[in-house]
Amino acid sequence: MADTNEQFAIETFSLTKIFKDWWGRNKVVAVEDVNLKVRRHEIFGLLGPNGSGKTTIIKMLLSLLHPTKGGAVVLGGSSRDPKISAKIGFLPEESYLYPYLNAREILDFYGRLFGLGAKLRKARIDALLEMVGLEGMASRPVGTFSKGMARRIGLAQSLINDPDLLILDEPTSGLDPIGTRQIKDLIIELGRRGKTVLLCSHLLADAEEVCDRMAIMYGGHIQKLGTAAELLKQSDKRQITTSAVSDELMNQIRDLIAKTGAESQITTPMEKLESVFIDIIKQARQQRQPTSGATNKAELDETQRIADVASVLDKLVAASVEQKPAPASVATEPVEVAAPAANTDMLEGLTQTDTVITPEPVTKTESVQSHSIPEKEEIKKGLLENLTKDNQDPDNTEGSKDV
Repeated sequence: MADTNEQFAIETFSLTKIFKDWWGRNKVVAVEDVNLKVRRHEIFGLLGPNGSGKTTIIKMLLSLLHPTKGGAVVLGGSSRDPKISAKIGFLPEESYLYPYLNAREILDFYGRLFGLGAKLRKARIDALLEMVGLEGMASRPVGTFSKGMARRIGLAQSLINDPDLLILDEPTSGLDPIGTRQIKDLIIELGRRGKTVLLCSHLLADAEEVCDRMAIMYGGHIQKLGTAAELLKQSDKRQITTSAVSDELMNQIRDLIAKTGAESQITTPMEKLESVFIDIIKQARQQRQPTSGATNKAELDETQRIADVASVLDKLVAASVEQKPAPASVATEPVEVAAPAANTDMLEGLTQTDTVITPEPVTKTESVQSHSIPEKEEIKKGLLENLTKDNQDPDNTEGSKDV
């Protein structure tokens, strides 16, 4: 089992989830007998149409759902273990964020949940905001963000703890093409740095570019599993790409192919729409046209863009390394010394204001209490006397009449 734990970051055994109706009868078989192995340091794609069981598998891996049958091992144990869950980063399909907090406060909140120190939190928050292109909007309430901008903060939140395993459920949902390209660059760079990424998506083009292996699901079952090359390769065809050549040479090539009895189709290669879109935005940015949306470094070429993502990740790693070496002697001493001083000054200010302001209210309350208590007692006595008189007079009158 130790070898398996070292080799695989995720392993499921006959994982099954059946949702029951009100009467306890089997209603929906969401996942059935799924045996999945995700290697450590691998980018794995879990693909399929809506309702194929992808999100259900993720929830069982995170112990958010209890499997009907089978089980799962995550990072060598159960995700219920706090030591293991602290090594997992999760981006759900819908980002649930407090709308009244701003971007920086959201990341600080999640950093505190993971027990990160103040210096480490600040360093990671700055790097993550730069990475997702929202450093200029860090003070805006998240409730005013568009879906794509909220998605970016959700991704930053999933990376705040520098996880060993990153689970992303539809990470590019709601993002513009530039943001989508940026997220794909980030996922690729995380894989190069030894992180394990489980990518759940129904956008096949995204998974095709970034995943080492992928599984295609339908009806709660894995229909096919393999690398992108194994799934996409057309072994019965050949493709030739050349630079611009004359029409005469093209005709000669067609004749040669026709003599062999094979069919051929020669067309002009097409550029990807994503590349055209980024080039247009690049030109607009070079003209310094204003925008109120998220900022992305789309004007950079692919090599520089990937280098930029790597530099941001370097900042995250550098911040964690700087925090870890001597937590007792180096990192905590300045914090422990500075915090009491600030608290002491604050307490002194509070006690000084108390000594100045409190005497008058105290004397007033004492004087009010000294007068109010006897008055209340006199009122109570008067009421009692009136009540007793009212009760005695009728009795006496009736007694006199009887006599």
